Amino acid sequence: MPRHGKKYQEALAKVDRERFYTPREALELVKETSYASFDETVEIHFRLGIDPRHADQQVRDTVRLPHGLGKEVSVLVFAAGEAGRVAEDAGADYVADSDEWFEKIEGGWMEFDAALAVPQMMSKVGRLGRFLGPRGLMPNPKAGTLVEADDLPRMIDEIKAGRVEFRVDRFANLHVPIGKVSFATEKLLENFATMVDAVAKARPPGASGRYIRKIVVTSSMGPGIKVDTNEALAMEAVL
Repeated sequence: MPRHGKKYQEALAKVDRERFYTPREALELVKETSYASFDETVEIHFRLGIDPRHADQQVRDTVRLPHGLGKEVSVLVFAAGEAGRVAEDAGADYVADSDEWFEKIEGGWMEFDAALAVPQMMSKVGRLGRFLGPRGLMPNPKAGTLVEADDLPRMIDEIKAGRVEFRVDRFANLHVPIGKVSFATEKLLENFATMVDAVAKARPPGASGRYIRKIVVTSSMGPGIKVDTNEALAMEAVL
């Protein structure tokens, strides 16, 4: 098992590992225990009471955070012809309209944070599934990333403004960013509440019993801080 360094241990010493903090206390502690030289991402991790092996217990959706993620998001759009021009005019960072782009991605190039596609391109984009899929970048109608050309401007704007996709992993966990350590606590709280609300509303029909079982917040490099789930859900209820 890897050993953490001195700075991490110093940060961990500030956390009561037996305590469940209120959302505000937890986020303030995330800021206090951040020690990296860069502006760390604040992450929220959910443990869900579902079995992802069953089709009726999948959790996947998108949410637009009110204060974004605090980072420049680069968007690649698979589109050609008029759709490609629409994407370029709407602010897409890259427009993949030829075989050269597909070969570039197959060669390992992944310098983008989100990918969109128009339906006419999916017969070609399908070959990239083993490259884009593991990174959560494969355009998909369930994620809203397979869109008609006239909807590209709205989707590009939403992604750049802080639209986040979340999807349960095979261990029934969700891992999603909600901002940067440099954000004011109030902004982090609003993003946190919005994310909890979105996950609660995404409860699948096959889920039974307690759905959101555990919530932990952390920075990219810092220790995990347990959040009182009841307090978190109370915030979601008043949105």
